[in-house]
Amino acid sequence: MRATTPITLLMNGALATAPPSVGVQPCALLRGALATRLERGDVELPLPPRVATEVLALTRDDTADIGRLGKLLHQDPALAGHVLRIANSPAYLPRSPIVSLQQAVTHLGFTLLSEIALVASMQSGVFKLRGYESELRDIWQHALASGGFAREIARKLRSNVESAFLCGLMHTIGKPLVLQTVVNESGKLGVAASRDDVRQLIDQFHIPAGGLLAKRWALPGAVCDAISSYASYTSGTAGPREPVITALADRLAFHLVDKETDETALRAHRSWVDLNLYPEDAEDILGRTDTVRGLVESMLL
Repeated sequence: MRATTPITLLMNGALATAPPSVGVQPCALLRGALATRLERGDVELPLPPRVATEVLALTRDDTADIGRLGKLLHQDPALAGHVLRIANSPAYLPRSPIVSLQQAVTHLGFTLLSEIALVASMQSGVFKLRGYESELRDIWQHALASGGFAREIARKLRSNVESAFLCGLMHTIGKPLVLQTVVNESGKLGVAASRDDVRQLIDQFHIPAGGLLAKRWALPGAVCDAISSYASYTSGTAGPREPVITALADRLAFHLVDKETDETALRAHRSWVDLNLYPEDAEDILGRTDTVRGLVESMLL
C-alpha cells in the first residue's frame, strides 16, 4: 500500500496526530466518504459570488438594460479590471484600446458583457484551493470551451444561444466542488490521495455534486437538466434539447482542450443525429474551433 503522511491536528490547544486508516487505500476511503456525504446532501456548498448572482438575475429580467449591468460592475473594481482585459483581447477585436467600463459596455453589448462578468466572477470568487491551481484551471478551461461550442451549436439550431452557453459553462460545476470536498475529507481522514485518485473521484461524483450546487444556487432549469443529464441522455428519446447540446459541446471541448477524442470518433457521436445536424453543419461548427479557442484564452483568468 502507498505510504501516507499523518496529519497534525490542534485539539484543545495541544497538537495531536491522526494516523491514516490501516489496510484501506486512500481513494477507497475518500470514495466512501464522498458517496455518504452526497447521498445525505451533507456537503459544504459555497455561496455564488454576489456579482454572478446579480448578473444571472439581470439576464432573466426582460426590463434590464446595459446601464444596470455597468453600474453593477463598477461596484467590483477587480471584476471591472477583468472585464476590461477581456474586452481588449484579440477575441473581441476592439478598434482601439478600451480604457473604461463605459467603452466596454458600448463595444460588447449586454449579452456578451454579462457572460464575461459571470465567467470572471465565477473563476475569481468561488473556489480557491492552494496546491490545486492547475486542476482548477483545467476545469475552467474545459467549461469555457464547452460553453463556447454550445453557443455555436445553438446558433446553428436557431436555439437560445445565451441558455446554451450557460449550460455548457456550468455543466461540470460539480467538479471544483468535488475537488474542494476531497481536499477537506483528506484532512479529516488523515490520508493523502494521488492526483490520479483525485481525478477519478471528480469524474465519478461531479454530476450529483453539481446537482446539489445547482439547487443551492437556484440555477435555471435548463442548466439543472444539462448538469444532471448531459452524460446519460438516451439517443432518440424525446426530452429537453439542452442536455444533448451540452453533451456534444462537452465532446467538442475534450477534442479541443484535452485532445481525448479523435475527429473521426467525434463526428460519429450520436448527438449530431439527435440534434438533426448534418455533416455540413458539423463542418461549420468544427470550423469555429479557433473562435472557441480565442474565447477560452481571453476569458481564462
